[in-house]
Amino acid sequence: MKFTISREKEFYKTVRVIAVPIIAQQRIMVGVNVMDTIMVARLGEGQIAGSSLANQFISIYQIMTLGIGVGATVLTARYWGAGRVDLLRKAVTIMLRISLCLAVVFCLASFFAPQFIMSIYTDEAEVIAEGARYLKWSSFAFFLTGITMPLTQVLRSFGVTKVSLYGSIGAFFINIFFNYVLIFGKLGFPRMEIAGAALGTMIARVFEFCVVGTYFFIKDTKIGFKIRDIFSPCGDLVKVYFSLCVPPILSDFLLSLGNNVVSVVMGHIGGSFVAANAVTAVVMRMITVFSGGLSTAACIITGQNLGKGEFDKMREQGNSFLLIGAGIGAVGAVIIWIISPYMIAYYKLTPETAALAEQMMNALYIILIFQCINGILTKGVLRGGGDTKFLLIADILFLWVLSIPVGYLCGLVLHTPAFWTYIALKLDQIVKAFWCITRLWSDKWIKRVGVEKQAEKG
Repeated sequence: MKFTISREKEFYKTVRVIAVPIIAQQRIMVGVNVMDTIMVARLGEGQIAGSSLANQFISIYQIMTLGIGVGATVLTARYWGAGRVDLLRKAVTIMLRISLCLAVVFCLASFFAPQFIMSIYTDEAEVIAEGARYLKWSSFAFFLTGITMPLTQVLRSFGVTKVSLYGSIGAFFINIFFNYVLIFGKLGFPRMEIAGAALGTMIARVFEFCVVGTYFFIKDTKIGFKIRDIFSPCGDLVKVYFSLCVPPILSDFLLSLGNNVVSVVMGHIGGSFVAANAVTAVVMRMITVFSGGLSTAACIITGQNLGKGEFDKMREQGNSFLLIGAGIGAVGAVIIWIISPYMIAYYKLTPETAALAEQMMNALYIILIFQCINGILTKGVLRGGGDTKFLLIADILFLWVLSIPVGYLCGLVLHTPAFWTYIALKLDQIVKAFWCITRLWSDKWIKRVGVEKQAEKG
């Protein structure tokens, strides 16, 4: 197959229009996480590790919800391209019902059994106690996230990107303010420490929900979805929805569950390893937000082209996204090499933890390029082309069969240095990148049936 890239200026303009607001929003969200980590870091490694592991559990729901939203855009982007707003509304209805049902489960678990959840991740009493406090105060935020995150994905699928950006900007400043006054007990507020970080973040989520929800349910005129539509009939679309959207949802769930198993391995290696990883993860997220924004753009653009039947464009644009992902990873590795010593020096870490963080940063240079390529291909191009079952297999196979057992062996049996343990725990990123590139260079990822037939009815 001849390797060709898109030379259309309109394509790159569309990528910029979609991706830049998303990247800006995600940069703000990462900024919130950075500020959370920095503020909690002043309280000691026990609270850093506790909040880090608690957020790993929260991330299961967040990634599933993101998967629900992105999975739905496989349909909504095509229906928007085909001009079938009625079917688009039904897809949103199914999406919100699934997300809210999951929110109930996670809320109850976090509120009534936080210590049990934390005991899965680690056996250190202080980390369990601090993480349980964080989880309990975060429990009701699942309902807010369960609506805001998937609606944001749907809005992006038909070109509305600034609303969620404005919501995130406001949430950023609200989060910083309430984190500061609640964690440290300023301006007459009680000193809540790690619980204050959780409560501050939840208050910010309320604001974000109000912004996105008000626009989507009240102001939007493009699809005209109202709250009452959540209860409207949508049975005729359920089969199509589940055939295309459940694989990415299940894929993201198994991926997030696997990442949590990785966190369990880290937790049992020791609190110092968890704290070091928390610092490393912040730096990594500062770079991967770029590939994350581009992956959303790739999914939307690919889905719309598929709805229009423009398959040659899909192939060329897929190659373009591949090169962009590799470039972001390479530039990101250089940036991390420059800033990592300053990031490590800022935190109040013991010499042992600082040494672990340095080794993990060195490993991150290698991992980052492959992770950026994976992000754009798996969550963008291949998913937008409807190749959801292949991606489900890819996520299950390499994470569960390779990274978890090899990481367990290196970290808990052989006790290899942190550099090699971290490489082992992220080994799936390297292997999956090559597998997905091979898939991209075939025509097997372009799924031409199912949605198009449904869109043509009526």
